[in-house]
Amino acid sequence: MQATSTATVSSPVDHVWEVLSDHEGMSEWRLGIKVTLRAEGTPDRNGVGAVRVIDAPGPAPSIVEEIVAFEPGRRLGYRALSGVPLKNYAGDVALRDVGGRTEITYTISVDRRLPLADRAAAKTISFVLLKALVRQVSR
Repeated sequence: MQATSTATVSSPVDHVWEVLSDHEGMSEWRLGIKVTLRAEGTPDRNGVGAVRVIDAPGPAPSIVEEIVAFEPGRRLGYRALSGVPLKNYAGDVALRDVGGRTEITYTISVDRRLPLADRAAAKTISFVLLKALVRQVSR
């Protein structure tokens, strides 16, 4: 099952990509999280194979994600390795230039176990992450 949220920002694609692909920079997205890079990707350190660890305040476990798609200026995809209660959680962020502005499409995918709960959770996650990215890009 997938849930998608979309927004268009006045920033150019290059700037949005710079913010999106800086994993450690996610710590500045005002989500109360700290992100560290456990393993570097190739050919870019933030590219395919990079493993990022997301720590939230409180007792929640760390979320560990691996970058599975890295197309500069176009697309970044990741999948959860651990720490997420949704089965086979994955995210995909697509960027598209629209006359100097950038359309951002944030899609969350999960396996359906509890259809209504999983769909609501995926939709909420895609919306919250998109809003945080939009806020950071617009700073």
